[in-house]
Amino acid sequence: MSELVALGKAGVAVRKANDAGRGALVGYLPAGYPTYDGALDGLKALVDGGADVLELGLPYSDPVMDGVTIQRATEIALAAGLRTRDVLSTVEKIAAYSDVPVLVMTYWNPIERYGVDRFAADFASAGGAGLITPDLIPDEGAEWIAAADKHELDKVFLVSPSSTDERIAMTTAACRGFVYATAVMGVTGARDKPSELAAPLVARVKAATEVPVGVGLGISNGDQAAGVAAFADAAIVGAALVKALGDGGPAAVRALTEDLAAGVRREPRAAAGR
Repeated sequence: MSELVALGKAGVAVRKANDAGRGALVGYLPAGYPTYDGALDGLKALVDGGADVLELGLPYSDPVMDGVTIQRATEIALAAGLRTRDVLSTVEKIAAYSDVPVLVMTYWNPIERYGVDRFAADFASAGGAGLITPDLIPDEGAEWIAAADKHELDKVFLVSPSSTDERIAMTTAACRGFVYATAVMGVTGARDKPSELAAPLVARVKAATEVPVGVGLGISNGDQAAGVAAFADAAIVGAALVKALGDGGPAAVRALTEDLAAGVRREPRAAAGR
């Protein structure tokens, strides 16, 4: 089995960063915010600023995991008429712009309504790397797992500080790309400091799998990204980038991305290991 198939596109990008002695940067923005073209410009700014993996949000009407910043952004996108096909065309345009892997973060209902295998086929054809599915657990995701395997797409499932060791083992066994470790209990959003639960959770995940581990929820600047990259394989940033796009446009996204990218490049990374 090739490394690409075994790790997935996002996993290869993360490991490439790790092999260079640094953490990877995963940057999130929702499709369609502040406009369809504005989202494209924001995603290009993420690429140009140094993100290793892109996380593209598929706006949904009931975003139970998202905090106020992302909720408002997705509401604006939906109010403007954004649909799943527009998310796919966004993926296609960004995949043509760069070879940075594009993951889509989506709640499960839109994929089920679109048709699971149909979405996997269309998404793969658009150049997408895989899905992050916050409200789908592996033991209820057989249809998605089969479709993802068929089309060689990444499957990023979530673990949290409340996950048992048995749940972590089962979840990580189903992952390809990376494991998404949610560092805080509750909804997304930038915080003054990342949760103290993050490092112990990553250690538990690493004891169960060789798949890279990314930490999300709460990172908002380069210093915080550096702290996370010291023990995790990737730092995942969302709300802070969405706020930057809303407040200052693509230029602000690029400036913040450059700060975050500098953060994950700081030493030491010895504690992260494999």
